[in-house]
Amino acid sequence: MASFVEIDRYNLIPLSVSSLCGCPCRPLYNKTLTLSTRGVPKLKLKLVFDGSELVVPVRSARIYINRRVITAVARAEPESLDESNAKEEVDKGHILPTVKADALSQQQHKSGQLRKRIVFGLGIGISVGGAVLAGGWVFTVALAAAVFLGAREYFELVRSRGIAAGMTPPPRYVSRVCSVICALMPILTLYFGNIDISVTSAAFVVAMSLLLQRGNPRFAQLSSTMFGLFYCGYLPCFWVKLRCGLAAPALNTRLGAGWPFLLGGQAHWTVGLVATLISISSIIAADTYAFLGGKAIGRTPLTNISPKKTWEGAIVGLGGCIATSVVLSKIFSWPASWLSAIAFGFLNFFGSVFGDLTESMIKRDAGVKDSGSLIPGHGGILDRVDSYIFTGALAYSFVKILLPLYGI
Repeated sequence: MASFVEIDRYNLIPLSVSSLCGCPCRPLYNKTLTLSTRGVPKLKLKLVFDGSELVVPVRSARIYINRRVITAVARAEPESLDESNAKEEVDKGHILPTVKADALSQQQHKSGQLRKRIVFGLGIGISVGGAVLAGGWVFTVALAAAVFLGAREYFELVRSRGIAAGMTPPPRYVSRVCSVICALMPILTLYFGNIDISVTSAAFVVAMSLLLQRGNPRFAQLSSTMFGLFYCGYLPCFWVKLRCGLAAPALNTRLGAGWPFLLGGQAHWTVGLVATLISISSIIAADTYAFLGGKAIGRTPLTNISPKKTWEGAIVGLGGCIATSVVLSKIFSWPASWLSAIAFGFLNFFGSVFGDLTESMIKRDAGVKDSGSLIPGHGGILDRVDSYIFTGALAYSFVKILLPLYGI
């Protein structure tokens, strides 16, 4: 340990344990001494370590002895180093170890989040794939559960401080009732095949309850509630129509020929199942390629709603989505033409992008990063399904209307 520091032409500076170590109780091994030489072109530094002298010529701005950082500042004459500079050097010496520790902790946190994201992502993918293959009530009930959780998150976002600061949110009991109504919509779609009358009746009842509530009803309550019924309840029902409503068999699908009889045989492979698999796979490809493309070559922001999204990433995502749609169309032998597969991929991509941007706009106004914390490493349900909300309606319209109408 240095007993004192002597600087040529300047004062003799005694050093104590406390000046060299932030924790005097710990021994001083491999400590670092940092001296500022601002304004001094050349000087000599003498360190006395328990009687042994060491003279070091100093020409650079700082000198570091050994690796670990404990800073002591040599206070020279006022004209060469003032008190503010000395304080700045001391602060740097104390901050640097903290910064290193924070960086290490941040890296470990990111690694842990990545592991969670991969594990839960694979779990969600396998579960969704099984529900899609099963179809019927299994698919519908799973979708209804996701819709209920998503609706709860949406109405919590509406009630958040960021959005509620500029409007009056609906009462909490209305939010809960709407979440239940949204969850019932996919089930009613499967049972009745059409829910237009049910949705209209539910919207009327909710609107009347808002208008007859105590206090002063506001239009913002009505608009946010109606949008919630549409966004969280009505739009997801098109996935039920797509998967379960299009029951015509996909006769040209080679996978159907070898499908086990106990699992439904070839009749299990319907147009709805094939279209749903292609649509979901295309959305996953669009998100993945857009992320990778944005990381690699992204330069131009796509929109102020989500600053991290770039035009370059969107173009790469579009290419990946269309390529996935074309490849799967050849595997499933549906749709028949390349033009149809390209158009289907194009619709899936734009549905996923605008669904993502819509949810980003809601979160931005709410002042939150994630819609919830239900899924470790992923955020909330809405964070995972935002790309699928509008896409189901577009995919169903394509298969039901555009293919028969134009024969593409």
